[in-house]
Amino acid sequence: MNLLRSLLFYFGYFLAILFCGVLFLPLAPLLPLRSRYRLLNLYNHFIIAWFRISCGVTYEIRGRENLPDRPCAVLANHQCEWETLFLQVLNPPICTVLKRELLNIPLFGWGLRLLHPIALDRSKPARAMKQVLSQGVARLQEGLSVLIFPEGTRVDPGQRRRYNKSGAVIACRAGVPVLPVAHNAGERWPGRHWVKNPGRLTVVVGEPVETAGRTPDAVLADVEAWIESTLREISDVPRPQESVAKPTVTIPG
Repeated sequence: MNLLRSLLFYFGYFLAILFCGVLFLPLAPLLPLRSRYRLLNLYNHFIIAWFRISCGVTYEIRGRENLPDRPCAVLANHQCEWETLFLQVLNPPICTVLKRELLNIPLFGWGLRLLHPIALDRSKPARAMKQVLSQGVARLQEGLSVLIFPEGTRVDPGQRRRYNKSGAVIACRAGVPVLPVAHNAGERWPGRHWVKNPGRLTVVVGEPVETAGRTPDAVLADVEAWIESTLREISDVPRPQESVAKPTVTIPG
């Protein structure tokens, strides 16, 4: 049954890419940035709803009342593609830090280019870090929130990587809060396997972590502690107690 549901899901998934690419991409460059987000995010809304319908997934979203009414740095754990879609529509407009290769995907990548992402070259980590810090602060000052996955890459449920502090650094430099988000999406949408799993997908939005007068290390410590404790609460897969990997540049994928 999971196999059949997954096949049905991907039928709608690729049909939506084709449909939105043909209809929306020619119009999007003509629109102001915020209107462009609203148009292109229709694709994200559809995939989120279609995943729920076709794969038997139920959503539990907690903490929407914690969404700030000003730009912020959103830091979330990264398990699969689902959260990259959902976090775009949670509190738009939001600029995403992502790997540059995604921009080369036909239709999908072309749409990403129109949303002013921070696209990084993973082969040059030092340069990528400088790019995150400079462009991230600039995007926040322009009135966009910035989405960063501090683990730096997809991490399977039950695994853990050390968090990178670039998101906390740009938040402190721009004087904006950090919004922590935790979820168990990888248990429903496996990051390394195409067959989806029915069940409850939980997203928890934490209270904004203020950065005024604080160091990035202190801010990141609070964010990591909150995300990990929340994951232990909502995950079906047990969480490890300590991070074991070396720090990585924040280039999600």
